[in-house]
Amino acid sequence: MIYPWQTNDWQRLQQLRAHWPHALLLHGEAGIGKFRFAQHLAQGLLCETPAPNGEPCGTCAACRWFAQGNHPDYRVVLPEILAGLAIGGDGAADMPAEKADGEEGKKTRQPSKEVKIEQVRALLDFCTLGSHRGGARVVVVYPAEALNVAAANALLKTLEEPPAGVVFLMVSARIDRLLPTIVSRCRQWPMSVPNPADAQRWLAAQGVDDAAALLAEAGGAPLAALALASDEHRALRDFTLAQLASGPNCDAFACGENLQKVPVPVVLGWLQRWLYDVLAQHTAGRPRYFPGAAKALARCAQAADPAALAGYIRTVTRQRAVENHPLNARLVFEELFIAYRGIFAA
Repeated sequence: MIYPWQTNDWQRLQQLRAHWPHALLLHGEAGIGKFRFAQHLAQGLLCETPAPNGEPCGTCAACRWFAQGNHPDYRVVLPEILAGLAIGGDGAADMPAEKADGEEGKKTRQPSKEVKIEQVRALLDFCTLGSHRGGARVVVVYPAEALNVAAANALLKTLEEPPAGVVFLMVSARIDRLLPTIVSRCRQWPMSVPNPADAQRWLAAQGVDDAAALLAEAGGAPLAALALASDEHRALRDFTLAQLASGPNCDAFACGENLQKVPVPVVLGWLQRWLYDVLAQHTAGRPRYFPGAAKALARCAQAADPAALAGYIRTVTRQRAVENHPLNARLVFEELFIAYRGIFAA
């Protein structure tokens, strides 16, 4: 099934049925359900008795195989870290660390966040085979921006000379990170962000309290807001926002001590959203992510030196480029929060 706010996207997409492209690029904001939409679309393309609007019937042999994750004409290409999404789901799935080379006592490695060339080579073998059911063969690549350079170049050759009967569904939240040559060989299809009222109703139906605030923090993406509602770091996020709200009185060393076990990308995300809102409050008088903290943001915006704020935003952006490196998190956070205090005029 697709999400309620995707009904219009589904209906609009039916205009392509008469001349279906060999590669469709579904792109849009993270957390709006693009992957589930692509899965539903793949099932509809493989269904043996689809509805007039392209919806899969859910009862034919092809639909049953699809639901079980073993349809012979379907492949989904994911980074290792998202392997749990192969059948259903929309959020990142954590995988246990694997032993290097399969040997006990060796250093473990984290699941890869990239789609590797070996995965694309296996996919190309699938593309050269005939259809088991005499219909289409469908490939979902998610997220497409996770293709590393070698994998992207290998896939590009197939997109340039697509095999007959193969449909690629590329899913991306960062189309700017895709090779322009890959983008140019796909039919682009922007996915809609739900209006806030519909998203809040859906979140309320999922049992989420304070749906409006969480939806704002998630940038309007309902699935991201749902993840925030059950975020194990929520208490530390609130602590961090309180420290940021205190402006020049932010306790950088307390931040370093309390946040040292939180993944660096998570804390940088909180920090970037706060800084965006300080800037938005200064220029437009209306924060985007934390409307409930408008008064604190206004105080920070008034006290901050504009040039220092701009420089600090660049510093945080540069830090994101190395956010996954094995740095000492406590020292990283202490340095960042000390620098944050420095943006405020004495």
